[in-house]
Amino acid sequence: MTVLTVNGVNQVVDAPGDTRLLWVIREHLRLTGTKFGCGLGLCGACTVHLNGEAVRSCQVEISDAEGAKITTIEGLNGGQGGHPVQQAWLELQVPQCGYCQSGQMMNAAAFLASNPSPSDNEIIEAQQGNICRCITYNRIKTAIKRASEIMQGA
Repeated sequence: MTVLTVNGVNQVVDAPGDTRLLWVIREHLRLTGTKFGCGLGLCGACTVHLNGEAVRSCQVEISDAEGAKITTIEGLNGGQGGHPVQQAWLELQVPQCGYCQSGQMMNAAAFLASNPSPSDNEIIEAQQGNICRCITYNRIKTAIKRASEIMQGA
């Protein structure tokens, strides 16, 4: 038995310690916003926050996540309405297929927490490794800029 804190709620999980966090989030906890992409930590579809840091949940064993604060797309902004990143994504209609977008948003939210007023080049660098098959990279960059503005009250 492993106790995980996911979106502020302690969850008791009956799974081996080497089970990947992605599968516990999706299959045990039924939080399906976190997506399976490549299973190798290369695409970013499974990005969640572990103590505020963006990580690839397909690469994290639950034994390594015990005692950490895990946040999924469902818990972004503490469940208190849309996070500025989510607001910007909706406002600018970023997604096409949408499959990678929760990972894109989770990565962007962690990035903006540490760099609230980024340049275009900093955004591009921060989002490297988060793959979008629909090639909405310009929309994603624009949405991150807009989220930065929302966070600063503009």
